[in-house]
Amino acid sequence: MTSSLSKTELAELKRAKALLENPSLAARLSATLGSPLERGMSMLPARFQSTVQKASEAAMMKALDVAVKSIGVENRRKAGVSQDRVHKLAAATSGAVGGAFGLLALSVELPISTTIMLRSVADIAKSEGENIQHIETRLACLTVFAMGGRTASDDAAESGYFAARLAMSGAVSEATKFLAEKGMSKAGAPALVRLTSLIASRFGIVVSEKAAAQAIPILGAASGALINTLFIEHFQNMARGHFIVRRLEKIHGEEPVRIAYLSA
Repeated sequence: MTSSLSKTELAELKRAKALLENPSLAARLSATLGSPLERGMSMLPARFQSTVQKASEAAMMKALDVAVKSIGVENRRKAGVSQDRVHKLAAATSGAVGGAFGLLALSVELPISTTIMLRSVADIAKSEGENIQHIETRLACLTVFAMGGRTASDDAAESGYFAARLAMSGAVSEATKFLAEKGMSKAGAPALVRLTSLIASRFGIVVSEKAAAQAIPILGAASGALINTLFIEHFQNMARGHFIVRRLEKIHGEEPVRIAYLSA
């Protein structure tokens, strides 16, 4: 089947796939820190997964609130090159504070880092031609946090990226409809809780990797800054790839782009 995408668009799609499918944050953290994350995992408290899940859910609820109430207002500047470095610096600063206090600071530091990352994701979305005033676009920004954390229920034959999108699709549609009708007047509404819980379950996988890296005793605050820089860079890559795909889908349709992506 001949693709309707141009050579330039196919090259963009290939770049998007490279960003979205590999390497994992765990691999990058291990390579950068010079220590396997398994070492960090072994140092974590027995019930740390529960702590991570609660922190991830709280971070997603905060991110949803920011996405709905303020992202559209804050991103009215003319679309252009995204300010990735500015957001990395902010995330590094947040990570340095968290690194100084270790895992005890996760519940405080994670919502701050996530909000910084969400603003960066929205900035990238805008640079790829998205209208950040639309609630559907804002939720698309939020779902970026579900990418890069493959779960056991994902179809092994499907790409991790499209598996994540498929898993989110129903919840995103419900939340979009609810927010269009009622806004954030009922933050605990089932449609919103379902979406944030689904995203948090995937986001939590990546947060666990971040927590494991922070548990490795190396440089304290300095390592926290480095880890958070890699953390935000991971989601900036997810965002760039995601919004390249969405841009091409708007031109050629979802199925032709998916087929071209899988064969890229």
